[in-house]
Amino acid sequence: METMANKSIEMSKLRQILRLYSKGIGKQKIADRLGSSKNTVKAYIDQFSKLGTTIEEALLLSDLELNNLFNPPRIEYTSERVKALYEFFPEAVKELRRKGVTRMHVYNQYKIRHPDGFATTQFYKHFAKWSTRVKTTMHMEHVAGDKAFADYAGATLPYVDEDTGEILSAQVFVAILGWSQYAYVEAMRSQTTEDFISGCENAMHYFEGVPLAWVPDNLKSAVTKANKYEPTLNENFKGLMDHYGSTGMPARSRKPQDKAHVENLVKLVYQRIYAHLPVNTALPLKELNARVKELLEAHNNTPIKALNASRTERWMMEKNALNPLPPTRFELRTIRQVTVQKSCHVLLTEDKHYYSVPFQLIGKKVKLIYSRSTVEIYDNYRLVAAHQRIKSSGNYSTIREHLPADYQHVMACNPDHYITKAKAIDPIVEIYVRKVLEKKTYPQQAFKSCDGILAFNNKVGRDRLIKACKRGHEIGHYGYKVIESILIRGIDQFEFDETPDKMPAHNNIRGNYD
Repeated sequence: METMANKSIEMSKLRQILRLYSKGIGKQKIADRLGSSKNTVKAYIDQFSKLGTTIEEALLLSDLELNNLFNPPRIEYTSERVKALYEFFPEAVKELRRKGVTRMHVYNQYKIRHPDGFATTQFYKHFAKWSTRVKTTMHMEHVAGDKAFADYAGATLPYVDEDTGEILSAQVFVAILGWSQYAYVEAMRSQTTEDFISGCENAMHYFEGVPLAWVPDNLKSAVTKANKYEPTLNENFKGLMDHYGSTGMPARSRKPQDKAHVENLVKLVYQRIYAHLPVNTALPLKELNARVKELLEAHNNTPIKALNASRTERWMMEKNALNPLPPTRFELRTIRQVTVQKSCHVLLTEDKHYYSVPFQLIGKKVKLIYSRSTVEIYDNYRLVAAHQRIKSSGNYSTIREHLPADYQHVMACNPDHYITKAKAIDPIVEIYVRKVLEKKTYPQQAFKSCDGILAFNNKVGRDRLIKACKRGHEIGHYGYKVIESILIRGIDQFEFDETPDKMPAHNNIRGNYD
């Protein structure tokens, strides 16, 4: 099995092996669809059959649990033995081309040269991994609901930026279902990961279903590292595939038969869409795509002579073979490698906001994954912290249980010190300090704010501090910077009506600040 002495496959690919196997698809076809060796697929399926669990139960496991289930600790071979073995394989291939030479004959030659080498079983497994039987020509047999292919057309389309009036060039995303040849086309601003993922997602909603696999070209927006056997997918593209229950299977480099459908579609898009767009007029992107959609529907409704049916008619038959769309859209995530600080927090640099992590991970590198609404922190595959994303520069989101016991003790006991000092100045200062302590989850941050507020007692005097705390409390803003701003601007010196009219709502009135 190709994982026993090397890096295990991604858990998303393992899930796809299990899903496809549960549908009764053969091992060789699974291997072809996922771009893996048949030996790898067979090994995982054989291993699964011995686990005493169902596919449904396995798919409910987290990545960490699934990884531990299928990849327990195993013996690693020495690199020198492996190196000697792989250096022998090119010679073995030449020998096998000779008439009458068998694998056993080649293995015997290997053992004569390396008496302490691998036994036959390991020799054959390593050889199967190293060698790939690549056919010089291959006819792609497409199955309904199986694959969708995606790429960008080479030529761009002009569009006008509605904000600036500038004429820009739109990239044209194209996608096609392999069996029905039902197509999707969209003009977009760029080939970034965000736009590419949007194109794939919009295509699935246009198809009204999800294919088992997506076959993109080796675009940077889909593939982080190209590889003949197991390319590394972009994390967000992989996340999209997991969200929709599909799998990413990038086309092999210099293998045009892998993407013949989409390359043929590009030619047809030039003829049936580009050629019918206004030549000397640039439309806004939304209007451009509305026109593209009209021409696309005409293309899909055009009969294919060889099949005696249109792409739309074939799609109506293929639609039942597609998996259903999930109830929610995919939320694009950004991934960062960060180090847990001594304060038990990690910093999301984009917002300059801190999020707590269990104190046992101090000093360790973790994976921070954030979207527009959530922040998640992972230690390998294990989710260790989840927070609502808060764009509040310099502030902390803290879960009390993440802090060590002494921090929690400080959080529980030390506020009394500040409350007592504030009460000695005036009851309104006590009320204000209590609100600051309630608002700040992270104790050190709260105590620093209270230190700064109480220090004004000596800097500006008791009377001004009392009035500043009163003003801050009246407007409902709590923190050191609030009191500092009131004192600097002299707002504490103003006389206000004790029963002012209610302030009307206004879009320019901002929320709390610290």
